[in-house]
Amino acid sequence: MNTSEIMQLSDKYVMHTYGRIGLAPVRGRGALLWDAEGREYLDFVAGIAVNSLGHCHPAVVQAVQEQVARLLHVSNLYYIENQARLAEILVQNSCADRVFFCNSGAEANEGAIKLARKWAKKQHGPQRYEIITAENSFHGRTLAAITATGQPKYQKGYEPLPEGFKYVPFNDLEALSRAIGPHTCAIMLEPVQGESGVRPATREYLSGVRELCDKHGLLLIFDEVQCGLGRTGKFLAYQHYDVEPDIFTLAKALGGGFPTGAMLAREEVANAFGPGDHAATFGGNPLACAAGLAAMWTTLNDGVLENCNRVGAYFKEKLHDLAGQYDLIKEVRGLGLMLGMELTVPGGDIVNRCRERGLLINCANNTVLRFVPPLIITPEDVDRAVEILDGVLQEQ
Repeated sequence: MNTSEIMQLSDKYVMHTYGRIGLAPVRGRGALLWDAEGREYLDFVAGIAVNSLGHCHPAVVQAVQEQVARLLHVSNLYYIENQARLAEILVQNSCADRVFFCNSGAEANEGAIKLARKWAKKQHGPQRYEIITAENSFHGRTLAAITATGQPKYQKGYEPLPEGFKYVPFNDLEALSRAIGPHTCAIMLEPVQGESGVRPATREYLSGVRELCDKHGLLLIFDEVQCGLGRTGKFLAYQHYDVEPDIFTLAKALGGGFPTGAMLAREEVANAFGPGDHAATFGGNPLACAAGLAAMWTTLNDGVLENCNRVGAYFKEKLHDLAGQYDLIKEVRGLGLMLGMELTVPGGDIVNRCRERGLLINCANNTVLRFVPPLIITPEDVDRAVEILDGVLQEQ
């Protein structure tokens, strides 16, 4: 099928829940994608931070192929070797003691919300159920996750929303302190907000949040669905801040492109869940965890984090150079290879023009060009991307 035929078929039969663009990728390798007509694109979207190892990384492909031929799925009624081995890797490289596997970031955050409420009721009584999140946050598309999300545009039309959420300005410790009340059980934050335009928390803010949680007996939940697993140059974004959460969530890069997610917690918090309290039919099945094992082993042992830091710094420097040339660039920010360029104008047209020239990027919060390429990109990939972006900016 060509691109036009794919688009027509999709438009006819698939629910119109996405604002799609006229591109139908059919093949990928590393940082490159090709459409049905064979046109090549440099992919700096990477499935929105999913393909951290690029498209079709050989280690992930081999692991999935071998697992497909051996065992696709069994229920969590049984012990699953790959699940246990992947949990071991995640625990040994984080502050967590236990892992719950699921299928997506939204589902991981749902699990975190449930665990926080369960723990708080056991520790403090039934009056503790409220979770404070940040304005402009994004925690997923399920009903509780969009309610946790501090952006009304995602909640409109789905009222009544679940009770028990409160929102405060991000990076404002005083506002957060004032919001804590007798019903508060947890604070849920992204160390680096992604969907609102790549906004990192300050070190002082996260340290202060940890102190507030300890003072009031609250749980600290970090949503690392987008910023975790090497994206910022450390395995987990909170490791930049020397602030440890009680619960954190993962997805996107966890399966190297295969859909999977996880919610992790310290032992004393995880113990609030007992058998039957929470579950996911497909969560942590042998195939998903085979992909996850290959992806995480490669991320931790194959120089991926070092490359992310080195090339990310180079990329950020190049973006700052562009900021010095064009008045419409307001700010360049971010960590590792999770970078944002805030503009004084909407970024949609720039995204479209970049795509026409073979560079895939996207725009967050209308005015922020978001760059989340594979963590294995080279300085030459950056040069090519910046050259295309520079050419487009000259036309604005």
